[in-house]
Amino acid sequence: MSDRQFDKITLIGIGLIGSSIARAVKNLGIAGSVTVSTRSQKTLDRARELELGTDYTLDAGEAVQDADLVIVSVPVGASGDVAREIAPHLKPGAIVTDVGSTKASVVAQMLPHMPKNVHFIPGHPLAGTEHSGPDAGFPELFRGRWCILTPVPGTDKAAKKKLTTFWETLGSKVDEMDTAHHDKVLAIVSHLPHIIAYNIVGTADDLETVTESEVIKYSASGFRDFTRLAASDPTMWRDVCLHNKEAILEMLARFSEDLAYLQRAIRWGDGEKLFDLFTRTRAIRRSIIDAGQDTAAPNFGRPADPSKG
Repeated sequence: MSDRQFDKITLIGIGLIGSSIARAVKNLGIAGSVTVSTRSQKTLDRARELELGTDYTLDAGEAVQDADLVIVSVPVGASGDVAREIAPHLKPGAIVTDVGSTKASVVAQMLPHMPKNVHFIPGHPLAGTEHSGPDAGFPELFRGRWCILTPVPGTDKAAKKKLTTFWETLGSKVDEMDTAHHDKVLAIVSHLPHIIAYNIVGTADDLETVTESEVIKYSASGFRDFTRLAASDPTMWRDVCLHNKEAILEMLARFSEDLAYLQRAIRWGDGEKLFDLFTRTRAIRRSIIDAGQDTAAPNFGRPADPSKG
C-alpha cells in the first residue's frame, strides 16, 4: 500500500483509461477521495455500481472543486469544452493533466482556459485495449508501459515531479517530449496502424466476392489481429484523425510510397527486395520484445483454445 499522494483526485471521463486509473488509485491508496464525473448518467451509474470512486457527479465544474489532481480522460475533440467548464472551479495549485493521444491539439484547446495559478501538464499513457467503457478498465493496465508528458513552457518542476511520481506509482515508465515530436511519433506507432486496420477490415466488409462467413471462418490469421485494432472506440479515433491531421497525413504519404515500392517488387517478381524488406521488419519485432513492450510467447501470449487442446 503506497503513501497518500493527493487528498482528492478528480477523473473527468471514466472509460478504459479513466476506470483503470480509478482502480489502480483505489488499490494503491494514493488518494483520500476520488470524484468521478461523466456526461452520461448511465455511465456514471455504472461507475457507482463498480465503486470506482467515492463521489459521483454529472457536473464537471462541481467535480473539480478542491481537487489536487484532475485527470481529463475524454475524446480529444472534447478537451476544450471540458477546460472551459472546469476552469472557474479549479483550486490554486491544482495539477490538471489529460490522457489524450494527440498533444498539440489538446494544448491548443485547453491551455487558453487554464488559470495561471494551476499547473497544466498534458500527458499520454501509452496503454490501452480495444475495449471501452467503465467495465473495461483494470488496475494493471499501466504496468511496464510508457506515459509521455508534454509540459508547456514554464511548467513548475515540483508539480511535474509529483505527476511523474503518480504515473510511476501506477507502474508506468515516464518520458518527456514536446507536443510536435509526440504527435509525429504517435502518428507512426499508433495512429497509422489503427487507420490501416480500419481500412483493411472495411475493405473485407465491402468485398462482394468474399462472403462474411468466409471472412469470419478463416480469420485465425493476420486479419484477426487487424480486427482487434479496428474494434477500438470510433469516437476516440475519429477525433485522433481530426486533431493530429498533419502528422497522420505525413505518415500516410510515407506509407503510400513504401506500399508502391512493395507493389512494384511483387509485380516484377523481385524476390530479393521482398526478402530484404521482410528481414528488416522482423528485427523491429525483436526490438519491441527486447524492450519489454510485448511477449515472444506463441500466438502473442493468448491463452490456448481449450477446444483444440
